[in-house]
Amino acid sequence: MKLHRFQDPHQFFHQAKDYLLHHEALNNLLLGLCDTLIHNPERFEQKPYLATVEIDRDIVAVAMRISSRALVLSQVQDLQAMEIIAQDLHLTQASLPGVNGPSTSAKAFAQAWCFLIGQSYQLAMSLYVLQLEQVQPIFHVPGHLRLGQQSDRQLLLDWYKAFEIEALGSHDSNPERAVEHRLQQGSVYLWENEVPVSMASLVGRTPNGARVSLVYTPPEDRRKGYASACVAALSQTLLNQGYQYCFLFTDQGNPTSNHIYQAIGYQPVGDWQNYSFD
Repeated sequence: MKLHRFQDPHQFFHQAKDYLLHHEALNNLLLGLCDTLIHNPERFEQKPYLATVEIDRDIVAVAMRISSRALVLSQVQDLQAMEIIAQDLHLTQASLPGVNGPSTSAKAFAQAWCFLIGQSYQLAMSLYVLQLEQVQPIFHVPGHLRLGQQSDRQLLLDWYKAFEIEALGSHDSNPERAVEHRLQQGSVYLWENEVPVSMASLVGRTPNGARVSLVYTPPEDRRKGYASACVAALSQTLLNQGYQYCFLFTDQGNPTSNHIYQAIGYQPVGDWQNYSFD
């Protein structure tokens, strides 16, 4: 079993692509990060950590770390690879706040890392990975989907911060930059019923799909179907653009969002866990 570290995102993607595409939905976050590293490298100030673990030239695990964020893992074929990655990170990274990945991979790495470092770990969030191939239309919700504009910038910034706090418990260190990037990319959308009432965004691309996130409706406009209509319309827009699939992460502990997404046509394809290290 051998670890290979990469400096060039193009080379890394070329090497890992076929392996990641075997489970495109479960690996959509890594594939999306690769796409951003290749096409928008200016979004990241630090060199990424990019690694594969192979047995006889066959990949069994892929790992990425962007800037100071948590490690992101692929679906793993041999859990011993988690020990190899933990040892390599211990040599190359000053610290590690946590790990995200398919449940089995993430837990195995958390155990290996914390045994090596002498830290403890805790489960921060359990998620479902959802995939959609056909949208179930949402009727009788007033309004329409439109692309976010520069004139929406302050509203989008406020909603972006609120989403981060509500969904993740913290917000981006540079939310202004994140919102400006989405406006420039034309990837953030609003559901408008005379005024904007809900938000959703394309946040990552894979070779065959697109990930939807930043789904947010302010409290005063909830339980009116706006989020369902917004996500359904955005998902259909993406399918119309040629994507075969849409992907979503949703909190396993939030039955409301799980019901909404599955009613639209999103189906669970796997479990995903985020662990934090103390």
